[in-house]
Amino acid sequence: MSNTTIRFPNLGIEVHPGKSIEVFGVELAFYGMIIGLAMMVGVFIAYREAKRTNQNVDDYLDFTIWALIMAIVGARLYYVIFEWDYYGQHLLQIVTGIRDGGLAIYGGIIASLITLFIFTKVKKLNFWLMADTAVLGLVVGQIIGRWGNFFNREAFGGYTNSIFAMQIPVNEANGVTKDLLMNSYLYNGQSFIQVHPTFLYEGIWNLGVFILLMAYRKHKKFNGEVFALYLIGYGVGRAWIEGLRTDQLILPFFKVPVSQVLSIIVAVGAIVFIVFNRIQLTRKSITVVSMATGNKIEGTEEADDDDEVEESEEVEESEEVEELEKVEDSEDKIELTKSDDLENYDIEAKK
Repeated sequence: MSNTTIRFPNLGIEVHPGKSIEVFGVELAFYGMIIGLAMMVGVFIAYREAKRTNQNVDDYLDFTIWALIMAIVGARLYYVIFEWDYYGQHLLQIVTGIRDGGLAIYGGIIASLITLFIFTKVKKLNFWLMADTAVLGLVVGQIIGRWGNFFNREAFGGYTNSIFAMQIPVNEANGVTKDLLMNSYLYNGQSFIQVHPTFLYEGIWNLGVFILLMAYRKHKKFNGEVFALYLIGYGVGRAWIEGLRTDQLILPFFKVPVSQVLSIIVAVGAIVFIVFNRIQLTRKSITVVSMATGNKIEGTEEADDDDEVEESEEVEESEEVEELEKVEDSEDKIELTKSDDLENYDIEAKK
């Protein structure tokens, strides 16, 4: 019989959760049920946000069908790719082993974004607006989904004796290292490892990210900003937490945790995205204000100078034409005067 004990010794907490339950003779893993619950709650949150922002909820219903399927496929493929040394020898486990775990969140996110890009192109919708909306459901799903790791006794960190230290029976844990075995404890005659509960760290961190997004979403300056803030918040937290974990997926050749590298890249990219769009908005604001007040806009002074030169040349040409016309009129008058004088002279001579 398996030992279901999980302890938090420095908090004085001890629980005994199993890994599964049996319903009508069918064994249902808590991991799978929690992932399913995470998806349903996440979808509900996204629908509520779409309705609040006067978007067509039916578009999100259509997207959800594709997104959930592709997210699961992407999460599994991402995990399998970086654990190919094992799955290359156990191909059937790629499909049958999914109920026991082995889903990588970054794979799910990447697959969902690709699906969203195609979906918005086909439907002629705003990609960034939908990303801002859906990301609220995504982060809630992550908060709930991490508890699946708790029931599976996986995704934990190295040894610690901090206040949150968690103890798991050695024979029930997934991802036990030599260092953890060297620092194991005996409790009721069984050996326990003592670890960082990184699932808990990430859940609390993501809760903070969710609160930030909810508070800021009504003040965003452009579509995509809320999604970018999520990438920064989650990326920074995941980069830190990934460094604590013992079950890291390693990037080939470089021998570094792939999720840690990806988290840093994503966070930096999101910062650049926000800064770029903020600068663009500032430039547009300056242009609008300048046009409204009649002030010269930077970059148009040369054009204005050219216009002034052209106007000056036109005025000079006009003045020259007027002078020539005056001269011609004067000459005509002189000729007329001479003609009149001759006529008068002839008349007087005849007399």
